[in-house]
Amino acid sequence: MKRFADLTEQEILALAITNEDEDSRIYRGFAEGLRQKYAASAKVFDEMADEEVRHRTMLFELYRSKFGEYLPLSRRHDVKGFISKKPLWLMSPLNLDEVRKFAENMEYEAARFYRRAAETTRDASVRQLLVELAEIETQHEGLAHKLGQQILTPSARDKEDETARRVFVLQYVQPGLAGLMDGSVSTLAPLFAAAFATHNTWETFLVGLAASVGAGISMGFAEALSDDGSLTGRGAPVMRGVVCGTMTAIGGLGHTLPYLIPNFWTATAIAIAVVVVELIAISYIRHRFMDTPFLAASFQVLVGGALVFAAGILIGSS
Repeated sequence: MKRFADLTEQEILALAITNEDEDSRIYRGFAEGLRQKYAASAKVFDEMADEEVRHRTMLFELYRSKFGEYLPLSRRHDVKGFISKKPLWLMSPLNLDEVRKFAENMEYEAARFYRRAAETTRDASVRQLLVELAEIETQHEGLAHKLGQQILTPSARDKEDETARRVFVLQYVQPGLAGLMDGSVSTLAPLFAAAFATHNTWETFLVGLAASVGAGISMGFAEALSDDGSLTGRGAPVMRGVVCGTMTAIGGLGHTLPYLIPNFWTATAIAIAVVVVELIAISYIRHRFMDTPFLAASFQVLVGGALVFAAGILIGSS
């Protein structure tokens, strides 16, 4: 890699042209990735991409007047000092908040690049050139905010925020809630059946651990294989499977871990308390994200949990 201080005036201008071209492609990628769900934000990034193209044209005309037609290949990753970025524009689905933050960082880095170069150069002609470029990028730094005010009106932003919320619910909350419910409820019967059949906390813990891990693996695969998300908008199947499987295991382990306590009745009392907390948490999540009335959600979850809990005790005591 080459140090920025070692770049010639020609290489600095060539690097600026390459940067503007790359940034325009990144913004275009953001626009295409957001267009289906976030049309207003996609329009903002289309405008920003067009602005980058205009800047590249201005820079290249200036370069051609000074150095001719030949443009050396000078890129960010060939020069020390630039921050390496993950290719966010290649990921799908795009996260709206991450994209906005990524764009802000891009604009800040571009403006800083020209300002720093103008401060460190000793050549008067190079300094004048870099000052002009810094002024261009300083104006461009506020472009995203200005375009956002023009295009992302309060109603458009509210609509996109609601879309983002629905996407979050579909891709994370629903599979996570399904896993938590399954792990919390389905493991009650085998856990408490083993507890009241053996009155042995360690054996009960092993049964609960096996039930929780097994249920997590089963639910994870079931969720991942249910659909690929292309039509339902539920996101990547692997991610949904991981979320669902992890939450299933957590749901079962919550009331299994108390049986690490040697005293049977103390462990059982704590496990029952944990079950109550888990069921209340499930009711709250259903109320918060699924628009289910809290009392109705609590009644459904608590009654179901109580029935499974009673079945486990009756079977274990028989």
